[in-house]
Amino acid sequence: MEALIVIDYTNDFVADDGKLTCGERGQAIEENITELTRSFIESHHFTVFAVDAHEEGDTFHPEASLFPPHNIIGTKGRKLYGKLGNYIEALEGLPYEWIDKTRYSAFAGTNLEQKLREREITSLHLAGVCTDICVLHTAVDAYNKGFKITIHADSVESFDPQGHEWALRHFKQTLGAELEEKKDD
Repeated sequence: MEALIVIDYTNDFVADDGKLTCGERGQAIEENITELTRSFIESHHFTVFAVDAHEEGDTFHPEASLFPPHNIIGTKGRKLYGKLGNYIEALEGLPYEWIDKTRYSAFAGTNLEQKLREREITSLHLAGVCTDICVLHTAVDAYNKGFKITIHADSVESFDPQGHEWALRHFKQTLGAELEEKKDD
């Protein structure tokens, strides 16, 4: 069994006015990530949105000294970006799971692993932002927990082009992940 985990594809990480945006780089994957999500949801595969959740003014969070405040609970910054957000808002009856995460990895401090194991999922497909931060840390944890990993290379991006390229190599060379890209018809 397989599942899709879409990581942090929110306004704060993708929109032009996002608090920690990938900007055009993140916007360039909008069609791919929306299509990928649609294909998983409509095929009734387990689909998870793992979304950063930060408290306003939390100066004790480890990221507080590294990044500006972002994905603050209750703000538009936490909403899924663009066409993906519109697609999810329009869904009626098709299942997906929303998991708030407070660390880079979607596994850290969440019940994600339990949800995957309950469904006998052994293979994870990852998409979202940032390739070299939250996608990377989620992939490392997935690897350490024994999941097979597929990274959708045309559905991940970062505000750091060098970090993005490094992470793609790391996924393949160090984690044994499969890198997959949409095939042109």
